[in-house]
Amino acid sequence: MLYKHVLVAVDLIEECRAVADHALQLAKALDAKLSLLHVVEPLAMAYGGDVPMDLSMLQQQQFEQAKERMQLFAADYGLPEEQLQIAFGHPRQEIHRVATEQDCDLIVVGSHGRHGLALLLGSTANDVLHGAPCDVIAVRLGKKG
Repeated sequence: MLYKHVLVAVDLIEECRAVADHALQLAKALDAKLSLLHVVEPLAMAYGGDVPMDLSMLQQQQFEQAKERMQLFAADYGLPEEQLQIAFGHPRQEIHRVATEQDCDLIVVGSHGRHGLALLLGSTANDVLHGAPCDVIAVRLGKKG
């Protein structure tokens, strides 16, 4: 079998349904297990790491909201709780960690196909590709029909 365990990284916005749809179809076609992962980034990362206040309560609320949104998102795909995971940290590192720990052989992420400066600055999809412990498929988001 080509792939046995597909990990799809989702950011829980409506646009990422295309990524989940693609990964689900792929997993079904390959008779592979599908796991969903959402990574909650530390709030301090968004502010350059230098925040003059305690963000732990806000961070916990963000984590709880992500958990609720993940459960609602996964319910649309009929995925059981044990196939859902929420991690806390830098997306690339957490996606790589979970893929390794769960012995995933394919990671599916969304990509906006940015060009120019945005491409130079990098994206999560590009970041995940480098150093990934397995194959990576980037599903193009926001395609104009």
